[in-house]
Amino acid sequence: MHKLVVQTDFGLQDGAVNAMYGVAYQVAPELVIADLTHEIEPYNIHDASYRLLQSVTYWPAGTVFVSVVDPGVGSDRRSVVAKLATGQLVLTPDNGTLTYLATYIGITELRVINEATERLAGSAESHTFHGRDVYMYNAARLASGAISFDELGTPEPKEAIQVFAIEKPSQTAETITGTIDILDIRFGSLWTNIPHTFFKQWQVQYNEPLLVSIYYQDTLRYQEEVRFGRSFAQVSENEPVLYVNSLLNIGLGLNLASFAETYKIGTGTNWKITLKKRRNEK
Repeated sequence: MHKLVVQTDFGLQDGAVNAMYGVAYQVAPELVIADLTHEIEPYNIHDASYRLLQSVTYWPAGTVFVSVVDPGVGSDRRSVVAKLATGQLVLTPDNGTLTYLATYIGITELRVINEATERLAGSAESHTFHGRDVYMYNAARLASGAISFDELGTPEPKEAIQVFAIEKPSQTAETITGTIDILDIRFGSLWTNIPHTFFKQWQVQYNEPLLVSIYYQDTLRYQEEVRFGRSFAQVSENEPVLYVNSLLNIGLGLNLASFAETYKIGTGTNWKITLKKRRNEK
């Protein structure tokens, strides 16, 4: 018996998520089910992909994840189950949701689910709720041990998944460049793809200022010297700070305020961030 973790863009204002839970408990009443989030922005495949990366490795090998952000539901897009290098399983539409996992964790095996036959009994006439009828149903079968990974779907080369473009960070002696991948939503801090190891290579010290520039499609949207801190407590209220976030990447926030709202900064590959040392620094 393995844990089952669920992510959607459905919200909790109607019965969709509740129905998914019900299907899983029909398969195996003793299942343990947890929510990753149901507040992904509707149709935002990028954020769904990143939130999986944020969470999966903190769960034991064998944990089964369901991610349903599916603007192409009912089309010819495929339903897949992926086995990660760290041992977790992910059931999701093959629409780019696996991009961050494939890039930063690795997929070892991939299988394509037959949506016509491998689904909840009596649901064949419904073509708009695969989250309930295909993904949650099969995830519960996997998590409960009713079927094994090798018994679901048909094998497919792992390289065949759909992915969207993501840019990797870069570092020179003078400049660090990355993207603003996502927000720490509740608090409005920016999470970049810049690893904390870049700061170690530069030997950046706490309280040291760096010149931060943020661009949207090559247009400068923010530029200021910002200190590197252990946490938000190292700066005054409403003062910006660079810090190492919980994924060990560089974050940028305001103490007791939202950086994203204050400076109207968004996320995604169109939002670039560069960091530079003072000219008189090494």
